[in-house]
Amino acid sequence: MQITKQEFARRRKALMAMMEPDSIAILPSAAEKTRSRDTHYSFRQDSDFYYLSGFDEPNAVLVLIPGREHGEVVMFCRERDKEKEIWDGYRAGPEGACEKYGADDAFPIDDLDEILSGLMEGRERVYYAMGKDPSFDKRVMTWVNLIRAKVRSGAIPPGEFLDLDHLLHDMRLYKSAAEVRIMQQAACISAQAHIQAMQACAPGVYEYQLEADIIHYCAQQGARFQAYNAIVGGGKNGCILHYVENSEKLRDGDLVLIDAGCEYLNYASDITRTFPVNGKFSTEQAALYDIVLDAQKAAIAEVKPGNHWNAPHDVSVRVISQGLLDLGLLEGKLEDVIEKESYRQFYMHRIGHWLGMDVHDVGDYKVGGAWRVLEPGMVMTVEPGIYVSPDNTNVPKKWRGIGIRIEDDVLVTKDGCEILSKDAPKERAEIEAIMASAH
Repeated sequence: MQITKQEFARRRKALMAMMEPDSIAILPSAAEKTRSRDTHYSFRQDSDFYYLSGFDEPNAVLVLIPGREHGEVVMFCRERDKEKEIWDGYRAGPEGACEKYGADDAFPIDDLDEILSGLMEGRERVYYAMGKDPSFDKRVMTWVNLIRAKVRSGAIPPGEFLDLDHLLHDMRLYKSAAEVRIMQQAACISAQAHIQAMQACAPGVYEYQLEADIIHYCAQQGARFQAYNAIVGGGKNGCILHYVENSEKLRDGDLVLIDAGCEYLNYASDITRTFPVNGKFSTEQAALYDIVLDAQKAAIAEVKPGNHWNAPHDVSVRVISQGLLDLGLLEGKLEDVIEKESYRQFYMHRIGHWLGMDVHDVGDYKVGGAWRVLEPGMVMTVEPGIYVSPDNTNVPKKWRGIGIRIEDDVLVTKDGCEILSKDAPKERAEIEAIMASAH
Protein backbone atom coordinates (compact mmCIF):
# COMPACT_ATOMS: atom_id res chain seq x y z
CA MET A 1 0.00 0.00 0.00
CA GLN A 2 2.99 2.31 -0.49
CA ILE A 3 3.05 5.34 -2.76
CA THR A 4 4.97 4.09 -5.79
CA LYS A 5 8.21 5.50 -7.16
CA GLN A 6 6.24 6.35 -10.32
CA GLU A 7 3.70 8.45 -8.40
CA PHE A 8 6.44 10.48 -6.69
CA ALA A 9 7.96 11.06 -10.14
CA ARG A 10 4.57 12.23 -11.51
CA ARG A 11 4.25 14.70 -8.64
CA ARG A 12 7.67 16.20 -9.36
CA LYS A 13 6.90 16.40 -13.06
CA ALA A 14 3.55 18.10 -12.42
CA LEU A 15 5.15 20.66 -10.11
CA MET A 16 7.94 21.45 -12.57
CA ALA A 17 5.36 21.91 -15.34
CA MET A 18 3.78 24.70 -13.26
CA MET A 19 7.06 26.46 -12.50
CA GLU A 20 8.05 29.59 -14.42
CA PRO A 21 10.75 29.26 -17.12
CA ASP A 22 14.40 29.39 -16.01
CA SER A 23 13.56 28.51 -12.40
CA ILE A 24 14.83 26.24 -9.63
CA ALA A 25 13.01 24.82 -6.61
CA ILE A 26 14.79 24.02 -3.34
CA LEU A 27 13.28 21.87 -0.56
CA PRO A 28 15.22 20.94 2.58
CA SER A 29 14.26 17.85 4.59
CA ALA A 30 13.21 17.96 8.22
CA ALA A 31 16.02 17.95 10.78
CA GLU A 32 16.42 15.67 13.76
CA LYS A 33 15.20 17.41 16.92
CA THR A 34 16.77 17.01 20.34
CA ARG A 35 14.44 15.66 23.02
CA SER A 36 16.89 15.82 25.91
CA ARG A 37 20.62 16.20 25.88
CA ASP A 38 21.85 13.59 23.36
CA THR A 39 18.55 11.84 22.56
CA HIS A 40 16.21 12.79 19.75
CA TYR A 41 12.50 12.76 19.10
CA SER A 42 11.45 10.10 16.59
CA PHE A 43 12.26 11.53 13.17
CA ARG A 44 9.31 12.63 11.06
CA GLN A 45 10.04 13.83 7.54
CA ASP A 46 8.86 17.24 6.32
CA SER A 47 5.56 16.63 4.52
CA ASP A 48 6.36 18.70 1.41
CA PHE A 49 9.77 17.05 1.04
CA TYR A 50 8.29 13.57 1.47
CA TYR A 51 5.40 14.30 -0.92
CA LEU A 52 7.86 14.91 -3.74
CA SER A 53 10.54 12.39 -2.90
CA GLY A 54 9.42 9.57 -0.59
CA PHE A 55 12.86 10.00 0.99
CA ASP A 56 12.71 9.45 4.75
CA GLU A 57 16.12 10.57 6.04
CA PRO A 58 17.19 13.80 7.73
CA ASN A 59 19.90 16.13 6.43
CA ALA A 60 18.84 16.08 2.78
CA VAL A 61 17.88 18.64 0.14
CA LEU A 62 15.75 18.11 -2.97
CA VAL A 63 16.37 20.41 -5.93
CA LEU A 64 14.14 20.60 -9.01
CA ILE A 65 15.62 22.24 -12.11
CA PRO A 66 13.27 22.05 -15.13
CA GLY A 67 15.20 21.70 -18.37
CA ARG A 68 18.57 20.88 -16.82
CA GLU A 69 20.58 18.86 -19.32
CA HIS A 70 22.17 16.56 -16.72
CA GLY A 71 18.89 15.79 -14.98
CA GLU A 72 16.05 17.83 -13.52
CA VAL A 73 15.78 16.08 -10.11
CA VAL A 74 18.85 16.53 -7.92
CA MET A 75 19.21 15.15 -4.39
CA PHE A 76 21.76 15.98 -1.72
CA CYS A 77 21.92 13.46 1.12
CA ARG A 78 24.22 11.76 3.61
CA GLU A 79 26.83 9.44 2.18
CA ARG A 80 26.94 5.76 3.02
CA ASP A 81 29.09 5.20 6.12
CA LYS A 82 29.51 1.66 7.42
CA GLU A 83 30.64 2.81 10.87
CA LYS A 84 27.76 5.25 11.40
CA GLU A 85 25.22 2.86 9.93
CA ILE A 86 26.16 0.31 12.61
CA TRP A 87 25.04 2.84 15.22
CA ASP A 88 22.25 4.78 13.54
CA GLY A 89 20.83 2.63 10.76
CA TYR A 90 20.84 2.29 7.02
CA ARG A 91 21.45 5.24 4.68
CA ALA A 92 20.49 5.36 1.03
CA GLY A 93 23.46 7.48 0.00
CA PRO A 94 23.63 9.39 -3.31
CA GLU A 95 23.57 6.10 -5.23
CA GLY A 96 20.38 4.99 -3.49
CA ALA A 97 18.81 8.42 -4.03
CA CYS A 98 19.06 7.75 -7.76
CA GLU A 99 18.33 4.03 -7.84
CA LYS A 100 15.58 3.80 -5.23
CA TYR A 101 14.07 7.27 -5.16
CA GLY A 102 14.32 8.36 -8.79
CA ALA A 103 16.74 11.28 -8.56
CA ASP A 104 18.48 12.05 -11.87
CA ASP A 105 21.61 13.20 -10.08
CA ALA A 106 22.73 13.07 -6.45
CA PHE A 107 25.58 14.44 -4.34
CA PRO A 108 26.82 14.18 -0.75
CA ILE A 109 25.13 16.69 1.54
CA ASP A 110 28.58 17.97 2.57
CA ASP A 111 28.98 19.29 -0.99
CA LEU A 112 25.77 21.34 -0.85
CA ASP A 113 27.40 24.76 -0.38
CA GLU A 114 29.88 24.10 -3.16
CA ILE A 115 27.45 22.80 -5.76
CA LEU A 116 24.06 24.45 -5.17
CA SER A 117 25.16 28.01 -5.90
CA GLY A 118 26.36 26.71 -9.27
CA LEU A 119 22.97 25.11 -9.93
CA MET A 120 21.23 28.39 -9.05
CA GLU A 121 23.43 30.49 -11.30
CA GLY A 122 21.68 31.54 -14.49
CA ARG A 123 18.24 30.74 -13.09
CA GLU A 124 15.99 33.77 -13.01
CA ARG A 125 13.64 32.54 -10.28
CA VAL A 126 13.99 30.51 -7.08
CA TYR A 127 11.00 28.63 -5.66
CA TYR A 128 11.55 28.30 -1.94
CA ALA A 129 9.45 28.44 1.26
CA MET A 130 11.16 31.43 2.85
CA GLY A 131 10.63 31.79 6.61
CA LYS A 132 9.96 28.12 7.31
CA ASP A 133 13.55 27.38 8.41
CA PRO A 134 15.52 30.54 9.34
CA SER A 135 18.88 28.75 9.41
CA PHE A 136 18.36 27.34 5.92
CA ASP A 137 17.09 30.75 4.74
CA LYS A 138 20.52 32.16 5.59
CA ARG A 139 22.24 29.46 3.55
CA VAL A 140 20.05 30.19 0.54
CA MET A 141 20.88 33.90 0.72
CA THR A 142 24.58 33.05 1.10
CA TRP A 143 24.43 31.13 -2.18
CA VAL A 144 22.64 34.02 -3.90
CA ASN A 145 25.25 36.48 -2.62
CA LEU A 146 28.06 34.24 -3.85
CA ILE A 147 26.61 34.50 -7.34
CA ARG A 148 26.08 38.26 -7.00
CA ALA A 149 29.75 38.65 -6.09
CA LYS A 150 30.67 37.17 -9.49
CA VAL A 151 28.42 39.41 -11.58
CA ARG A 152 31.40 41.29 -13.06
CA SER A 153 32.77 38.02 -14.40
CA GLY A 154 29.46 37.21 -16.10
CA ALA A 155 27.54 35.36 -13.40
CA ILE A 156 23.74 35.82 -13.44
CA PRO A 157 22.08 35.68 -10.00
CA PRO A 158 18.38 34.86 -9.49
CA GLY A 159 16.28 38.01 -9.64
CA GLU A 160 13.10 36.73 -8.02
CA PHE A 161 12.02 34.48 -5.15
CA LEU A 162 8.65 32.75 -5.48
CA ASP A 163 6.71 30.92 -2.77
CA LEU A 164 6.79 27.20 -3.50
CA ASP A 165 3.92 26.55 -1.07
CA HIS A 166 1.26 28.05 -3.33
CA LEU A 167 1.79 25.49 -6.10
CA LEU A 168 2.76 22.52 -3.97
CA HIS A 169 0.01 22.85 -1.37
CA ASP A 170 -2.66 23.09 -4.04
CA MET A 171 -1.37 19.80 -5.43
CA ARG A 172 -1.48 18.16 -2.01
CA LEU A 173 -5.12 19.18 -1.54
CA TYR A 174 -6.26 16.68 -4.19
CA LYS A 175 -5.64 13.10 -3.08
CA SER A 176 -4.75 10.37 -5.57
CA ALA A 177 -6.31 6.91 -5.46
CA ALA A 178 -3.23 5.60 -3.66
CA GLU A 179 -3.39 8.38 -1.07
CA VAL A 180 -7.07 7.67 -0.46
CA ARG A 181 -6.33 3.97 0.13
CA ILE A 182 -3.68 4.85 2.72
CA MET A 183 -5.95 7.39 4.43
CA GLN A 184 -8.76 4.83 4.47
CA GLN A 185 -6.45 2.38 6.22
CA ALA A 186 -5.37 5.02 8.74
CA ALA A 187 -9.02 5.80 9.48
CA CYS A 188 -9.92 2.10 9.82
CA ILE A 189 -7.10 1.50 12.29
CA SER A 190 -8.07 4.55 14.34
CA ALA A 191 -11.76 3.61 14.28
CA GLN A 192 -10.97 0.20 15.77
CA ALA A 193 -8.73 1.89 18.35
CA HIS A 194 -11.69 4.03 19.47
CA ILE A 195 -13.76 0.85 19.87
CA GLN A 196 -10.96 -0.58 22.02
CA ALA A 197 -11.14 2.53 24.22
CA MET A 198 -14.91 2.22 24.56
CA GLN A 199 -14.56 -1.40 25.64
CA ALA A 200 -11.79 -0.58 28.14
CA CYS A 201 -13.61 2.36 29.69
CA ALA A 202 -15.12 2.16 33.17
CA PRO A 203 -15.36 4.39 36.25
CA GLY A 204 -11.96 4.57 37.97
CA VAL A 205 -9.93 4.14 34.76
CA TYR A 206 -7.52 6.99 34.10
CA GLU A 207 -7.60 9.11 30.95
CA TYR A 208 -4.03 8.12 30.10
CA GLN A 209 -4.98 4.45 30.24
CA LEU A 210 -7.47 4.93 27.41
CA GLU A 211 -4.83 6.89 25.53
CA ALA A 212 -2.45 3.95 26.01
CA ASP A 213 -5.07 1.52 24.68
CA ILE A 214 -5.41 3.59 21.51
CA ILE A 215 -1.66 3.97 20.94
CA HIS A 216 -1.09 0.25 21.60
CA TYR A 217 -3.76 -0.89 19.15
CA CYS A 218 -2.59 1.48 16.38
CA ALA A 219 1.04 0.43 16.80
CA GLN A 220 0.05 -3.23 16.65
CA GLN A 221 -1.56 -2.54 13.26
CA GLY A 222 1.54 -0.92 11.82
CA ALA A 223 0.72 2.69 12.69
CA ARG A 224 3.46 3.34 15.25
CA PHE A 225 2.84 7.05 15.62
CA GLN A 226 -0.20 9.17 16.33
CA ALA A 227 -0.97 12.01 13.93
CA TYR A 228 -1.23 14.41 16.91
CA ASN A 229 -1.31 14.34 20.70
CA ALA A 230 -4.44 12.48 21.76
CA ILE A 231 -7.17 14.28 23.70
CA VAL A 232 -8.84 12.14 26.36
CA GLY A 233 -11.06 14.44 28.39
CA GLY A 234 -13.37 13.07 31.06
CA GLY A 235 -16.21 15.19 32.41
CA LYS A 236 -15.43 18.91 32.40
CA ASN A 237 -12.09 18.22 30.69
CA GLY A 238 -14.09 17.48 27.54
CA CYS A 239 -14.93 21.18 27.45
CA ILE A 240 -11.26 22.08 26.90
CA LEU A 241 -10.80 21.92 23.13
CA HIS A 242 -7.09 21.02 23.19
CA TYR A 243 -6.90 19.18 26.50
CA VAL A 244 -3.83 16.89 26.41
CA GLU A 245 -2.88 16.34 30.07
CA ASN A 246 -4.91 13.09 30.06
CA SER A 247 -4.08 12.60 33.73
CA GLU A 248 -7.37 12.40 35.64
CA LYS A 249 -9.50 9.50 36.84
CA LEU A 250 -12.76 8.96 34.95
CA ARG A 251 -15.87 9.31 37.08
CA ASP A 252 -19.16 7.44 37.07
CA GLY A 253 -21.84 9.59 35.43
CA ASP A 254 -19.45 11.65 33.27
CA LEU A 255 -18.80 11.55 29.54
CA VAL A 256 -15.33 11.08 28.09
CA LEU A 257 -14.33 12.82 24.85
CA ILE A 258 -11.53 11.15 22.87
CA ASP A 259 -9.96 12.93 19.90
CA ALA A 260 -7.27 10.60 18.53
CA GLY A 261 -6.00 9.35 15.19
CA CYS A 262 -2.98 7.46 13.96
CA GLU A 263 -0.57 8.33 11.19
CA TYR A 264 -0.12 5.56 8.62
CA LEU A 265 2.60 5.76 5.95
CA ASN A 266 2.86 9.52 6.61
CA TYR A 267 -0.90 10.17 6.25
CA ALA A 268 -3.11 11.30 9.12
CA SER A 269 -6.47 10.25 10.48
CA ASP A 270 -8.50 12.34 12.93
CA ILE A 271 -11.50 10.92 14.77
CA THR A 272 -13.42 12.13 17.83
CA ARG A 273 -15.97 10.12 19.75
CA THR A 274 -17.74 10.97 23.00
CA PHE A 275 -19.29 8.29 25.21
CA PRO A 276 -20.44 7.71 28.80
CA VAL A 277 -17.84 6.46 31.26
CA ASN A 278 -20.32 4.00 32.77
CA GLY A 279 -21.70 2.90 29.40
CA LYS A 280 -25.09 4.64 29.66
CA PHE A 281 -25.98 8.18 28.53
CA SER A 282 -27.92 10.27 31.04
CA THR A 283 -30.99 12.21 29.90
CA GLU A 284 -29.07 15.48 29.59
CA GLN A 285 -26.07 13.85 27.93
CA ALA A 286 -28.31 12.11 25.42
CA ALA A 287 -30.18 15.31 24.59
CA LEU A 288 -27.00 17.24 23.79
CA TYR A 289 -25.39 14.28 22.05
CA ASP A 290 -28.31 13.88 19.67
CA ILE A 291 -28.07 17.55 18.68
CA VAL A 292 -24.37 17.19 17.85
CA LEU A 293 -24.97 13.98 15.92
CA ASP A 294 -27.83 15.55 13.95
CA ALA A 295 -25.62 18.55 13.19
CA GLN A 296 -22.83 16.29 11.98
CA LYS A 297 -25.11 14.26 9.74
CA ALA A 298 -26.57 17.45 8.24
CA ALA A 299 -23.07 18.86 7.70
CA ILE A 300 -21.77 15.68 6.04
CA ALA A 301 -24.74 15.81 3.65
CA GLU A 302 -23.39 19.18 2.47
CA VAL A 303 -19.97 17.73 1.61
CA LYS A 304 -20.26 17.33 -2.16
CA PRO A 305 -18.79 18.82 -5.33
CA GLY A 306 -20.07 22.30 -6.11
CA ASN A 307 -20.78 23.26 -2.49
CA HIS A 308 -18.36 25.68 -0.90
CA TRP A 309 -16.13 24.92 2.08
CA ASN A 310 -18.33 26.79 4.56
CA ALA A 311 -21.64 25.12 3.62
CA PRO A 312 -21.23 22.25 6.14
CA HIS A 313 -20.36 24.73 8.89
CA ASP A 314 -23.39 26.93 8.17
CA VAL A 315 -25.71 23.93 8.42
CA SER A 316 -24.12 22.74 11.66
CA VAL A 317 -24.62 26.17 13.22
CA ARG A 318 -28.33 26.13 12.37
CA VAL A 319 -28.90 22.62 13.75
CA ILE A 320 -26.97 23.24 16.97
CA SER A 321 -28.55 26.66 17.53
CA GLN A 322 -32.07 25.29 17.07
CA GLY A 323 -31.30 22.35 19.35
CA LEU A 324 -30.02 24.61 22.11
CA LEU A 325 -33.10 26.83 21.72
CA ASP A 326 -35.36 23.79 22.02
CA LEU A 327 -33.60 22.75 25.26
CA GLY A 328 -33.74 26.28 26.67
CA LEU A 329 -29.96 26.79 26.81
CA LEU A 330 -30.40 29.66 24.35
CA GLU A 331 -33.24 32.13 24.11
CA GLY A 332 -34.71 34.16 21.27
CA LYS A 333 -35.28 33.55 17.56
CA LEU A 334 -33.04 31.26 15.51
CA GLU A 335 -31.99 33.94 13.02
CA ASP A 336 -31.07 36.32 15.85
CA VAL A 337 -29.01 33.63 17.61
CA ILE A 338 -27.10 32.99 14.37
CA GLU A 339 -26.65 36.66 13.48
CA LYS A 340 -25.44 37.64 16.96
CA GLU A 341 -23.40 34.41 17.24
CA SER A 342 -24.74 33.79 20.74
CA TYR A 343 -24.37 30.05 20.00
CA ARG A 344 -20.58 30.50 20.18
CA GLN A 345 -20.56 30.19 23.97
CA PHE A 346 -21.40 26.51 23.32
CA TYR A 347 -19.97 25.92 19.81
CA MET A 348 -16.89 28.10 19.39
CA HIS A 349 -14.90 26.34 16.66
CA ARG A 350 -15.42 25.74 12.96
CA ILE A 351 -16.73 22.53 11.44
CA GLY A 352 -13.37 21.08 10.42
CA HIS A 353 -10.16 21.31 8.42
CA TRP A 354 -8.35 19.74 5.48
CA LEU A 355 -6.78 16.35 6.21
CA GLY A 356 -3.83 14.65 4.52
CA MET A 357 -0.16 14.24 5.31
CA ASP A 358 -0.64 16.77 8.09
CA VAL A 359 -3.58 16.52 10.46
CA HIS A 360 -4.36 20.18 9.80
CA ASP A 361 -3.42 19.81 6.18
CA VAL A 362 -2.33 22.40 3.66
CA GLY A 363 -4.62 24.09 1.16
CA ASP A 364 -6.42 27.42 0.96
CA TYR A 365 -9.90 27.68 2.46
CA LYS A 366 -10.66 30.77 0.40
CA VAL A 367 -9.78 31.58 -3.21
CA GLY A 368 -10.05 35.18 -4.36
CA GLY A 369 -11.81 36.11 -1.14
CA ALA A 370 -14.57 33.51 -1.60
CA TRP A 371 -14.95 30.16 0.16
CA ARG A 372 -13.31 27.37 -1.82
CA VAL A 373 -15.59 25.09 -3.81
CA LEU A 374 -15.36 21.42 -2.83
CA GLU A 375 -14.01 19.07 -5.51
CA PRO A 376 -13.44 15.31 -5.74
CA GLY A 377 -10.26 14.14 -4.04
CA MET A 378 -10.37 16.65 -1.19
CA VAL A 379 -10.48 15.20 2.34
CA MET A 380 -11.83 17.17 5.29
CA THR A 381 -12.93 16.56 8.85
CA VAL A 382 -16.49 17.23 9.99
CA GLU A 383 -16.54 17.81 13.74
CA PRO A 384 -19.35 19.83 15.34
CA GLY A 385 -19.50 20.04 19.10
CA ILE A 386 -21.32 21.41 22.12
CA TYR A 387 -19.37 22.42 25.22
CA VAL A 388 -21.20 23.65 28.30
CA SER A 389 -18.59 25.23 30.54
CA PRO A 390 -18.64 24.07 34.16
CA ASP A 391 -18.55 27.78 35.07
CA ASN A 392 -21.55 28.77 32.93
CA THR A 393 -24.04 29.99 35.55
CA ASN A 394 -26.50 31.08 32.82
CA VAL A 395 -27.68 27.50 32.40
CA PRO A 396 -29.11 25.02 34.93
CA LYS A 397 -26.49 23.00 36.80
CA LYS A 398 -27.54 19.71 35.17
CA TRP A 399 -26.05 20.86 31.84
CA ARG A 400 -22.73 22.19 33.13
CA GLY A 401 -19.46 20.41 32.40
CA ILE A 402 -20.81 18.41 29.46
CA GLY A 403 -18.49 18.46 26.43
CA ILE A 404 -19.39 16.58 23.24
CA ARG A 405 -17.67 16.41 19.85
CA ILE A 406 -18.20 13.92 17.02
CA GLU A 407 -15.60 13.94 14.24
CA ASP A 408 -15.17 11.95 11.04
CA ASP A 409 -12.80 11.99 8.08
CA VAL A 410 -14.75 12.69 4.89
CA LEU A 411 -13.61 12.31 1.27
CA VAL A 412 -15.28 14.38 -1.45
CA THR A 413 -16.26 12.06 -4.33
CA LYS A 414 -17.66 12.82 -7.76
CA ASP A 415 -21.18 11.98 -6.56
CA GLY A 416 -21.04 13.28 -2.98
CA CYS A 417 -18.81 12.07 -0.20
CA GLU A 418 -17.50 8.99 1.59
CA ILE A 419 -16.90 8.73 5.35
CA LEU A 420 -13.47 7.13 5.69
CA SER A 421 -13.90 6.71 9.46
CA LYS A 422 -17.37 5.13 9.31
CA ASP A 423 -16.22 2.07 11.29
CA ALA A 424 -16.08 4.16 14.47
CA PRO A 425 -19.56 3.84 16.06
CA LYS A 426 -21.42 7.04 16.86
CA GLU A 427 -25.09 6.09 17.28
CA ARG A 428 -25.94 6.12 21.00
CA ALA A 429 -27.49 2.66 20.98
CA GLU A 430 -24.47 1.18 19.19
CA ILE A 431 -22.02 2.79 21.62
CA GLU A 432 -24.00 1.54 24.66
CA ALA A 433 -24.20 -1.97 23.18
CA ILE A 434 -20.44 -2.11 22.53
CA MET A 435 -19.66 -0.93 26.04
CA ALA A 436 -22.16 -3.33 27.61
CA SER A 437 -20.67 -6.29 25.74
CA ALA A 438 -17.23 -5.58 27.24
CA HIS A 439 -18.33 -5.70 30.90
